[in-house]
Amino acid sequence: MNILVLGGGDSPEREVSLRSAKSIASAARAAGFNVQEADPKNGLSCLDNLAPQTVVLPILHGEGGEDGELQAELEKRNLPFLGSGSESSKNCFDKWQTRLILQKSNIPVPKGVRMTKESYSTEPLAKKPHVLKILHGGSSIGTLIIRDPANVTSAQLEEIFRLENDTVLESLVEGLEITVPILDQTALPAIEVRPPEGGEFDYENKYNGKSAELCPPLSISPEQHGKAQKLAENVHRVMGCRHLSRVDTIMRPDGSFVVLEINTIPGLTGQSLYPKSAAVSGLSMPELVKKFVELVKRDYSLS
Repeated sequence: MNILVLGGGDSPEREVSLRSAKSIASAARAAGFNVQEADPKNGLSCLDNLAPQTVVLPILHGEGGEDGELQAELEKRNLPFLGSGSESSKNCFDKWQTRLILQKSNIPVPKGVRMTKESYSTEPLAKKPHVLKILHGGSSIGTLIIRDPANVTSAQLEEIFRLENDTVLESLVEGLEITVPILDQTALPAIEVRPPEGGEFDYENKYNGKSAELCPPLSISPEQHGKAQKLAENVHRVMGCRHLSRVDTIMRPDGSFVVLEINTIPGLTGQSLYPKSAAVSGLSMPELVKKFVELVKRDYSLS
């Protein structure tokens, strides 16, 4: 079986994508696949003249890789690929569209509004603890957690609105961060994320090894764990996702859950949450890649 791993791209998440793709390509070789690697930043000529039944693994995070654009091109070329289709990818990448779809299915999300730099100062929710997120993005890039609105600086705000003027402002939900990976349509073990003392689970603390990532979670009961998994499976289904995703939630002190977002191509580096959960469920990285390829072969009727 021939595998084409796409990694890199030109989004702000390029470096994480390169690490994820390298991890997947290495695991695919260990699993016995014939592996090619390419960076879409250099164009899509890598998709021309592929060997018959080549499976494409688009391990790309952010704009151009996770937003449905690449998926639409793969669909146009009738190439078998891992992950959600173009429409689902587009909806999941747009944080506001995700909220609207989840709300229609009565899936709980934080109170929020869509806004711009010009409307931020007059927005009532901005006067309380909140989270400001660019409309399109991931890996905690373009996310600002504001616990004390009186202390937010103009430099912090400028950094967010420099990335994108369209943002989502959500009420800060206090509680435990529980993230749930999905493989096919089934939840893997959930992960409890504990940022370092006095810190947030931001881009820096996501990759510097200082956050505790407990799988399975230690601070929730088996019943709550099951509830988180069922919620994540429902989000994956409602958003029309395929093969894999990761659903980020907060469990509030009363035991209820709120969905923060869904990632259709979650991080797959050696430090990433998805592979850690897969390992707890008994899947090594080579075995996980084998499963990915099996799912693509199934859905595209490949031999």
